[in-house]
Amino acid sequence: MNPLGVHALVWVGDWTEPSARLAIESSRETGFDIIEIPLLDPWGVDPVMTRRLLEDNGMQATCSLGLGADTDVSSEDPAVVAKGRDLLAAAVEAAHGFGATHLCGVVYSMMGKYTAPASATSRRHSAESMAWLHEQCTQAGIDLSLEVVNRYETNIANTAREMVALIERAGADIGVHLDSYHMNIEENGLADPVHSTGDRFRYLHIGESHRGYLGTGNVDFDELFGAVREVGYRGPVTFESFSSAVVSADLTPMLALWRNLWDDGRDLATHARAFMAERLGD
Repeated sequence: MNPLGVHALVWVGDWTEPSARLAIESSRETGFDIIEIPLLDPWGVDPVMTRRLLEDNGMQATCSLGLGADTDVSSEDPAVVAKGRDLLAAAVEAAHGFGATHLCGVVYSMMGKYTAPASATSRRHSAESMAWLHEQCTQAGIDLSLEVVNRYETNIANTAREMVALIERAGADIGVHLDSYHMNIEENGLADPVHSTGDRFRYLHIGESHRGYLGTGNVDFDELFGAVREVGYRGPVTFESFSSAVVSADLTPMLALWRNLWDDGRDLATHARAFMAERLGD
């Protein structure tokens, strides 16, 4: 079966040592193989402490992040692009420091609502930055995948096919990171993105349509997991869910978390692991 992961924001909203210990130990205790650690502020993550806690608990780690307006590598402003690359370089360094296997997320543009279509310059800057980031990740032994997100979180690539086009323009062996929450908004069904990305499909987020308990919204998980089994995907499958009861104050407006769908991360995660394992089992 695929290695199963859980996003750290199911447990904690920061990455101090007490919070990191709680998140990593809770992930292990609920049966996950991987914890996905957000690197929105990679300078604030202690890689030595994180590696120690991961090794003590026998856990693997992956990383994700989204860029802000001041670090948008698709910006037409070269100074903003440069600042974004500085952030991504720090993220790669932190991820390498604690032994993460994957870096993914919205690393090719700002994670937020744009007010106009992407310009030709923006698309060029994004593709060039992803070619550069792939080199950094390759040197660090980290697999890079780009997350396909909905129209309210990027104007660069909202479908799997658009993401493949961006990667082909970058000219690098970069993976596609699919997410059921976003696929449910943008794709013509949940099977086509899995089939159309071929061997570029290398990371999967599982999230419900309202980002709460799996199976209580309108995502067609039977179609999605059926396609995942059909193509023989064996990469990470990571549960992602957010609540303003846990997420940091900065992320609450970014993710539009205006209501809480859960307040017990352990119960939520236990349910999610059982839900995913049942549908991925041979």
